[in-house]
Amino acid sequence: MMSQLSFHSINSSENPPEPTTTSFQIKANPKTDIWRKVGPPEISRFNAPMIYKKVSLSLFKRMRVTVSADWTTLYDQGGLIMVIPQQDGTKKWIKSQIEFFQGEPFISTVSADRGADMSLLQTGLKGEDRNEVTLEYRKEHNALWIYVVDGEKSVPIREVTWAFGGGDEQECWVGVFAARPGVNAERADKTLMVSFENFELDVE
Repeated sequence: MMSQLSFHSINSSENPPEPTTTSFQIKANPKTDIWRKVGPPEISRFNAPMIYKKVSLSLFKRMRVTVSADWTTLYDQGGLIMVIPQQDGTKKWIKSQIEFFQGEPFISTVSADRGADMSLLQTGLKGEDRNEVTLEYRKEHNALWIYVVDGEKSVPIREVTWAFGGGDEQECWVGVFAARPGVNAERADKTLMVSFENFELDVE
C-alpha cells in the first residue's frame, strides 16, 4: 500500500487531503460532469471535482472506497475513478459510482476510450442503505475488474479490458470524484456533498 503518495485535486478550490487520509468529502456544483460522446454533436466534459494519486499503470493493484450522499437530482454521482492521460492531451477514464437515475440510486460504470459507454445496476439495497455502497477496482489478468463489496462478499459487475494496454510506465490517476450534471429546478444553485470513507490503494 502506498499511503504516503501525495493526493492531488482537480476542478476544486479545496486543498487536497494529507497523504494518509482515508476519509474525506467532495463538494460538486451543478453542471459538473465527466462524460464523453462521439458526435454529432460531440460532447467532452471533465469539470467534476476529483481527488487522486498518481501511479504507473504497471504498479496499480487495487483500490476501494465506501461512498455515500443525499442523492436527489438526476445524474447525481460519486465514486471511484481511474484516469489515463494521453500524449495528445486527451484522457481515457473509467468511473464507477452511485448515480441517481429514475428517482433512485443505481450503481453505474462508465468507461471512455474514444466515446463513453454506461452500464446501470440496481443497488438491491433498501431504505437509507441505498445511499451508500462500497466499490473496488482490481487489476486481474491485465484487465480492470470492478466489484461491489457487501461485507465479505465481492460481486463483479464489469470488466474493462483496455485499461492496462497503454504501456507499463504510463501514468494514471486513481481516486474519487463527485459530480452533479443536472440542475434541480427548485434548488438550482445547491451543491452535492459526497462522503468517502476507508479509501484504500494497493500497488506493487
